[in-house]
Amino acid sequence: MVDFSFPIDGFISILDYLGTVAFAVTGASKAIAHQADIFGIIVLATVVGVAGGITRDVIFGRFPTAFSDPIYISMTVIVGVVMFFLYTKFKSKMNIWLVFDAVGLGVFSILGASIAYQVVGMEFLPMLFGGMITAIGGGILRDVFVREIPIVFVKEVYAVASILGIVVFYGILNAGVEIQVASVIGIVVSTGTRLLAMKYNWNLPKVKEA
Repeated sequence: MVDFSFPIDGFISILDYLGTVAFAVTGASKAIAHQADIFGIIVLATVVGVAGGITRDVIFGRFPTAFSDPIYISMTVIVGVVMFFLYTKFKSKMNIWLVFDAVGLGVFSILGASIAYQVVGMEFLPMLFGGMITAIGGGILRDVFVREIPIVFVKEVYAVASILGIVVFYGILNAGVEIQVASVIGIVVSTGTRLLAMKYNWNLPKVKEA
């Protein structure tokens, strides 16, 4: 998928595919919940699955991999079709799309940070920015497309979970640990924080109306 100059290209590709599928599921689920037809389901699955990565690549001066490798669009289309036929079965599972969203958040946070690391080296701010854009870009578009305020702005610990995972990833990587190990730990921290926030209804402070 990506021609990296260091030998973790296969690992990064796996992360990218996993995150794409996870976010595509959330996009398809949201489209179905808003009574979209099969075309709308596929479109939203694709937008959510690849938008964050496309934005990241453009910002870092890279040709978007979603445009050069047909497997990405193929995966999102397949997810959209599968969700069209099997959503009623998935719906009976407890908040399954939120679980996929949490997994996608964790995977894309570390994926974006890893690609920024490959481009600029051990620089914290580019890694943080690359990770967050990859993680929340698709989700913001998903909610905007269905005329909802993006969840990242209003509910639970979302962007903070992404930031926390990236900070842990950066710290472990900076300590000399291999990137594969740092990535797994960062993903677990980000995803776990998001799942705990949903379970215990953690929210950031808001302005209290008089």
